[in-house]
Amino acid sequence: MANTKSAAKRARQISRRSLRNRSAMSHLRTLTKRGAASGKTEDHRALISALDKAAKRGIIHRNVADRRKARLNKAAGKAANS
Repeated sequence: MANTKSAAKRARQISRRSLRNRSAMSHLRTLTKRGAASGKTEDHRALISALDKAAKRGIIHRNVADRRKARLNKAAGKAANS
């Protein structure tokens, strides 16, 4: 339990943000699995857009989003060539 008003407020804010971030991360994982399985262009674009939005909002780090997009594009390129 928080000892001060400001600590109580921070606890409320953290719980709200955690819930939002958990939902966003779950959505990213779902899109990643869907994109890896299907190989469709729409799924690929949706995943890249979601990664960019998550990085913009601070849910994942910008470099993590760039790395995941690079790996996705590399895998898509291999799939297209074979």
